[in-house]
Amino acid sequence: MLSVALAATLGVTVASVTGTASAADLPLSQGKPATASSVESAAFPASNAVDGNTGTRWSSTFADPQWLQVDLGSTQSISQVVLNWEAAYASAFTIQTSANGTSWTNISPVTAGQAGVQTLNVTGSGRYVRMSGTTRATPYGYSLWEFQVFGAGTTPTIPTSDTPDFGSNVRIFEAGTAASTIQSAVDSAFNAQLRSPTAQFGSQRHVFLFKPGTYGRVWANVGFYTTVAGLGLNPDDVTINGAVNVDSGWNYGDEKNATQNFWRSMENLSIVPEGGTNRWAVSQAAPMRRVHIKGNLTLAPSNQDNGQGYSSGGYLADSIVDGVVSSGSQQQWYTRDSRIARWDGGVWNMVYSGVQGAPANAFPNPPHTTLATTPVTREKPYLYVDGAGLYRVFVPALRRNSAGATWPNAAGTSIPMREFYVAKPGDTAARINQALAQGLNLFFTPGTYTLNDTIRVTRANTVVTGIGFPTLIPSGGVEALNIADVDGVKVSGLTFDAGTTNSPTLMTVGRAGVHTDHAANPISLQDVFFRIGSSVQGKATTTLAVHSDDTIIDHIWAWRADHGGAPTGWAVNTGDTGLIVNGDDVLATGLFVEHYQKYEVIWNGNRGKTIFFQNEKPYDVPNQAAWIGPRGNGYAAYKVADAVTDHQLWGGGSYAYFNVNPAVRVDRAFEVPNRSGVQLRSVLTVSLGDVGTIANVVNDTGGAVPNPAGNTTPRNVIAYP
Repeated sequence: MLSVALAATLGVTVASVTGTASAADLPLSQGKPATASSVESAAFPASNAVDGNTGTRWSSTFADPQWLQVDLGSTQSISQVVLNWEAAYASAFTIQTSANGTSWTNISPVTAGQAGVQTLNVTGSGRYVRMSGTTRATPYGYSLWEFQVFGAGTTPTIPTSDTPDFGSNVRIFEAGTAASTIQSAVDSAFNAQLRSPTAQFGSQRHVFLFKPGTYGRVWANVGFYTTVAGLGLNPDDVTINGAVNVDSGWNYGDEKNATQNFWRSMENLSIVPEGGTNRWAVSQAAPMRRVHIKGNLTLAPSNQDNGQGYSSGGYLADSIVDGVVSSGSQQQWYTRDSRIARWDGGVWNMVYSGVQGAPANAFPNPPHTTLATTPVTREKPYLYVDGAGLYRVFVPALRRNSAGATWPNAAGTSIPMREFYVAKPGDTAARINQALAQGLNLFFTPGTYTLNDTIRVTRANTVVTGIGFPTLIPSGGVEALNIADVDGVKVSGLTFDAGTTNSPTLMTVGRAGVHTDHAANPISLQDVFFRIGSSVQGKATTTLAVHSDDTIIDHIWAWRADHGGAPTGWAVNTGDTGLIVNGDDVLATGLFVEHYQKYEVIWNGNRGKTIFFQNEKPYDVPNQAAWIGPRGNGYAAYKVADAVTDHQLWGGGSYAYFNVNPAVRVDRAFEVPNRSGVQLRSVLTVSLGDVGTIANVVNDTGGAVPNPAGNTTPRNVIAYP
């Protein structure tokens, strides 16, 4: 607002921010020689603004005027300039070109800058391009993270297609495909990992996609890293008769329950369940989205009545269940923006928001926490095929105070696949960043991607999505993914494995200290999963840092592994914190964070909201002396910073299982400032098998577990304060 008002006073115009660069436009400036009128110090040279790294910047001395210029090497036709300003931006500047570096021509009007990314469409040519700033917006200098010049360069564009090759890990079926062919394909994928000692952390990836139509009897058992999804615009465009089934008894070494049924998903189809009930006995990182169950749904394994068959930690959204949902021995579950006929059951922590037909709020007896609506939602983008046989990605629109499923006739935007780069295992970070610079969105196919550099998303409204649990592994301690502080980026369907060299962060959203209002078009993260320790002995200090205001975090699992394909241990797969939130007005719906060695969630931003939080403390604390936090024994699972004045949490659980040393204790599971604006509702602690102690639920309130009333009995706090 300040920059706009100043612009009006000066008689200048504020440039509009565009959503995309033309697919024919390429970055011309990256790595080219850059000079500036001045530098604040040697730490902020002009070259920092053209190095492709949004973590370095040029900064001038604290005076007007100042300029930054880049030498493109030859005369080029210029179509767009993107400026990624630090908080110290120009309130009045122009873009200029020159053939010789001395005589300059304006190719933009006098323009008011803005903190964050600013995109200017221009027309002009020249060998030299510069930002000429005449007025500063702050008492400091001019400061740019990146200065990017786009135009009709000589580098060939990356080709795209509306009928892309999704790779050998993706099978696509049509309604005319014989049921026996489909059954053979799904059986082959599942049986290869049945009771396998390596499948849980294996390299196998399977995606089964169904084009619109009705399919005869198919019984699809869904194993690790497997996705079953429809390719219709609406779930009812694809009907499977039979089952999409998850049960216990499959996982090597853990056949008696379903608590390790991770990393599988079902999306965008309808099921007519054989026998009337479909089983989906899953735990973390196993989302069910946009599904129509034309019958009943059970979330517990078939052996639940034998006292062993637990499952723990699922997620259901944007779905319709015509019959009854039975949670059985499912220990905790989150359901969002759906419609059900009835819900039966509940163990510790059943949470609903925007669910038509949900049970009444009654925590802790029965343990249902129910919100009539969800404050802000944007459903996950999904792949579909149109009537001409071309592939597209549908991006659902933002909703506020939402309830019920979005479909049919969901509002949103359809993007043709030719506007996506379809990434394949073996693609480098440089190749992926070239696609982003070309103005393309990203679509990751199943497989493993080793990254020696950071994938950097700087364009507003970019869609970054994947199918079949594509797994990004940074090497050399780099950050895997960095999202600039821009409007409307959507990230979904990705898994991150920490590399063997410690990464300070695996993923960052926004820029520390920048508070741009994104309420009208927030960044969203959905079905994004992080692992420290898996098939890799990974290390990362923080897995996810969210700086951007208004970000939506919709179903993440950040997991420091308690077991893996590679050895795990206190000094082996190290990780301090799963999530740090510095942005204001951030909403988390379905937040799963487990086993980190310090505070597992740190919430520094104001007006944050979390609906459903699930946590287990680290199993492997060697002794109490190794685990002393700032306020006593251990670290709380969920820490709201002392300076926060407004924060809300509904439906949170934290569990202790200190099996390496059962004498270990933590003083509290939730640590929050004592003020009226910070409110927790329906929170609990459990000592699993009475192994280890949590002394209180919130601060010094709630009492200890193990609970003397009985084994694995929770302590509940209905409201704090």
